[in-house]
Amino acid sequence: MPKTIEVEVFGHRFSLQGEGDEAYFHKLAEFVDAQMRTLAKQTRTSTPTKLALLAAINVTDQLFRQQRQDSGESEMERRAQLLVEKIDEHLES
Repeated sequence: MPKTIEVEVFGHRFSLQGEGDEAYFHKLAEFVDAQMRTLAKQTRTSTPTKLALLAAINVTDQLFRQQRQDSGESEMERRAQLLVEKIDEHLES
């Protein structure tokens, strides 16, 4: 059953609904807060909404880059397995 978890991001309190470890939700909020605070120091954007959108874009970029990297590693593993199979076939003949 989902529970309500209170977190704080960039000075604003939010109520989240979720299941699982409460510490995990606090860790997520801390990550977003850190992203927003870093952006606030680096840009002239002052509104929390704009900072939140920039943070969301940055986090999404990180996610997409990781997914591409994971996909590339999977492809390399697949190709390596094919090479091993071809070598095995060659050695058996």
